[in-house]
Amino acid sequence: MCRLLGYLGLPISLEHLLYKPEHSLIVQSYQPREMTSGVVNADGFGVGWYHPQKDTEPFTYKNTLPIWNDINLPNLCRFVESKCVLSYVRSATQGQALDFANCQPFNYKNFLFIHNGRIENFRKTLYREIRSIIPPEYYELINGSTDSEHIFALLLSQWQDNQHLTLESALRKTLLMLLDLAKHHEVDVSVNVIISDGHRLIASRFAASSPPPSLYWLRDDLIFPNSVIIASEPLFPGNWTAFPENSIMTVEEDCDIEIKKI
Repeated sequence: MCRLLGYLGLPISLEHLLYKPEHSLIVQSYQPREMTSGVVNADGFGVGWYHPQKDTEPFTYKNTLPIWNDINLPNLCRFVESKCVLSYVRSATQGQALDFANCQPFNYKNFLFIHNGRIENFRKTLYREIRSIIPPEYYELINGSTDSEHIFALLLSQWQDNQHLTLESALRKTLLMLLDLAKHHEVDVSVNVIISDGHRLIASRFAASSPPPSLYWLRDDLIFPNSVIIASEPLFPGNWTAFPENSIMTVEEDCDIEIKKI
């Protein structure tokens, strides 16, 4: 399973966020502590961030190399600052292609999206059904073969088709749809996601069977003041709080937090 990281707060260098913590995302790529399947996260990685001053579409940097083997990332991270960052390291599901189309974060307009979890036997179960209910506008956005990208497209379609819904409500509806489909096919599904528009973070910890993959949050740490960090595993000793199972968290631009059960 992949490892996720989301940050919202004061402008910070990618180096400070990705490399400096003692159990950073880099370390989690080769020495994770709480993965429920797989051993390492060596099947690529990605980083997405927003300009700290301009309201533009996000930037992304991805590679199919293990994150520890990318010689360009350390230099890039020294010179990029952002108030909002999403990143992940990948442990690919058996049979999934190792290519750029399957690298996260996925983005659409001003949204970035990352996912940790899986739909069991995705190609043989929910693949066709999900694709059949996604409108053409979002179907055509799918470039890869992962369940993650299909979940993102399904979420976008639910939000656009029900414009009275908040993004949180659309995410809840998407998760419940996936749960119903998974029960019909008698497969397991787990959906830890973080989505952002550059001003907020919305995250879920969800699974059809308990427990979901690990997910934590930390607010206003001395090392990262006036900020919220969401991570699959704590990056360093601190007052980390585990997400409640089957819940959705919203982090506002002022770092206020709201958590609701699904």
